[in-house]
Amino acid sequence: MLRSMGALPAPVGELLDREYLWCALNLLLDDEERLAHMCPTCRAGALEERCPVCGAPAAGTAAGENAAFDQARYERLKAGRGI
Repeated sequence: MLRSMGALPAPVGELLDREYLWCALNLLLDDEERLAHMCPTCRAGALEERCPVCGAPAAGTAAGENAAFDQARYERLKAGRGI
């Protein structure tokens, strides 16, 4: 998106770390500016965690957790006891 608007400081493969940081910071500032122009109700809705697939509120879900993760197997592998 930044490239299409002519906002990237260099071609993507040639960006320095500080230039990636500049782009990321400006994206965050754009989001803050967008939120600042919203009423409190809309701002609360925009900040609410949402499902990336359907958009339903994700509050109370195990977002960010892998439901298929097997902690016992992980502990066995970590201890070197195999599968």
